[in-house]
Amino acid sequence: MNLLITDDDTLFATTLARQLTRKGHSCVLAHNTEHAIGFVELTLFDAAVTDLVMPGDSGLKLVQALHEADPELPIVVLTGYASITTAVEAIKLGARHYLAKPATIEEILNALEQSQGNANLDIEAKPLSVDRLEWEHIQKVLAENDGNVSATARALNMHRRTLQRKLEKRPSKAG
Repeated sequence: MNLLITDDDTLFATTLARQLTRKGHSCVLAHNTEHAIGFVELTLFDAAVTDLVMPGDSGLKLVQALHEADPELPIVVLTGYASITTAVEAIKLGARHYLAKPATIEEILNALEQSQGNANLDIEAKPLSVDRLEWEHIQKVLAENDGNVSATARALNMHRRTLQRKLEKRPSKAG
């Protein structure tokens, strides 16, 4: 497969590309959405893996642009800032899968190859932690305010700096 990998973490992107190359795939690296869209205009890709949080436009904008360019392109969003809200939006915009970092090469390749959902997926009956619920709620309100941190802080009745500190932290685990 000829893969487009987009991640602002150059070390992570290079390591991922090296591992995929060892598995017989060719990789093109981009480090932001604008850079990736430039490659899409010049190259035909078999699949794409993108980070969610990057400087400039988010990975969601890239998913939308990639899907508009080729609705059949398998796209995997791979992020350290996973939330239910962004997962739903990524799938609506055309991503095939949404994986939380760290993910193994096998998980990434399986996600790229799997074109259908899995109705037999094990469902955990464990409720989300309070920290995780807070993160999910912040992400939902942030999405409702089109990513505007000041408007989100007002909607949450929270100081903008407090919200910014919460957004800089990685989300707590799902449990």
